[in-house]
Amino acid sequence: MNTISCWRNVLRRANGATIMATCLIALAGCGGTEAAGNDPPPGGNPPPPLPPPGPVGTPDLGTNASLNGKVPFPADNAWNVRIDTAQVDPNSAALIASIGLTTNLHPDWGTTQTEYGIPYVVVAGNTPKVNVTFDYADESDPGPYPIPANPPIEGGAASSGDRHILMIDRDNWILYELYAAYPPASSGQPWTAGSGAIYDLNSNALRPAGWTSADAAGLPIFPGLARYDEAAAGQIRHALRFTVQNSRKAYIAPARHWASSNTSANLPPMGMRVRLKQDFDISGFPAHAQVVLQALKTYGMIMADNGSNWYVSGVSDTRWDPAIFDAFRTVHGGDFEVVKMGTVVTP
Repeated sequence: MNTISCWRNVLRRANGATIMATCLIALAGCGGTEAAGNDPPPGGNPPPPLPPPGPVGTPDLGTNASLNGKVPFPADNAWNVRIDTAQVDPNSAALIASIGLTTNLHPDWGTTQTEYGIPYVVVAGNTPKVNVTFDYADESDPGPYPIPANPPIEGGAASSGDRHILMIDRDNWILYELYAAYPPASSGQPWTAGSGAIYDLNSNALRPAGWTSADAAGLPIFPGLARYDEAAAGQIRHALRFTVQNSRKAYIAPARHWASSNTSANLPPMGMRVRLKQDFDISGFPAHAQVVLQALKTYGMIMADNGSNWYVSGVSDTRWDPAIFDAFRTVHGGDFEVVKMGTVVTP
């Protein structure tokens, strides 16, 4: 969980000129049917081919289970598109400076579930679904949701933080995400949550413009996580997710929502994508770290929420090499550049 989890939750919901700043925010569901406008970054020569992925199998079941090479969303989805040869945004220097040139990259996961990180659970298609009552039902997918017994909750069952629950239905290839999820107070009562979102992982559909989600940017969380199963396989084939402390009241695709009242063009809008510079030498890093850093060169990372600067999201796992956590701290903001942005939406 981020070190300033309350701040990352404020200013997530806006309505016209009115900004609501509360620690329990209004989040959106994924009920949009609008066609996907992934708006991939322009420019650059065709990138060299990546090594072919390994064989794709059926995802395993359980908490933080391996997807066995299966990648959420289509290959042309914004999360899965390479940006290593895309042009640099003309305002890159100012945007990077606003996040911190000398601030180090921070892997926001660890080796135990309660040590930072956002867990998930893979469930079967016949998992019984339960009703959920939402604080912000007007922008939540009503469900029901396949919440298994004793689901992994971000921060643990006693957490007072974001309490995300991420569920992947492996048979129907659907992602379910809940924010501020709490189990029934007594038998016969429903689960409660701040908001809920459901994503068809075979589709590029976006939510309506202006909607948020379990993330301030209106994006799904799961596809942006660094996961051990991918690092162990030797390749992460998608962008990662990161946070900044001060963002702009604006967003770019695939984001759909802003999380700030500050209109400065020198602050990052939600959905801004950065990449590790190609000349950054990763050869001396531990093997797991090299996999993550290469993904940051090839696919970059998407700014998805307010939080601590340069915090990259991942899934805690006892099998991560502990050496990577110190190694990442030798990477700094100045080692990144902003990929040229498409249309910036300013509400």
